[in-house]
Amino acid sequence: MEIKREDIIHLAELSNFSLSEKEIEGLGKDLQEIIKYISQLDQLDTNNIEPTYQVFDLENVWREDEIVEQEATREELLALTVEQKDHQIKVPKVL
Repeated sequence: MEIKREDIIHLAELSNFSLSEKEIEGLGKDLQEIIKYISQLDQLDTNNIEPTYQVFDLENVWREDEIVEQEATREELLALTVEQKDHQIKVPKVL
């Protein structure tokens, strides 16, 4: 598989990277080597091998969603805050 210059530029744009011509050329060579290395897997005989989806013995633990009633009222919780406005907790601006 050949990686074209346009493909590298497209990937850079998707990743919001700006690359110089030298970086584009170097990245192209690096990606070609990576693909060449990974393509060695095509030479393996996997006819009698079952697909592996999970290498660890993990299992999802499912539980029912339950709504737990709170003992405190809105007014009690708002009374614990430093500052409030319009029945909401006022916090410092983050952004």
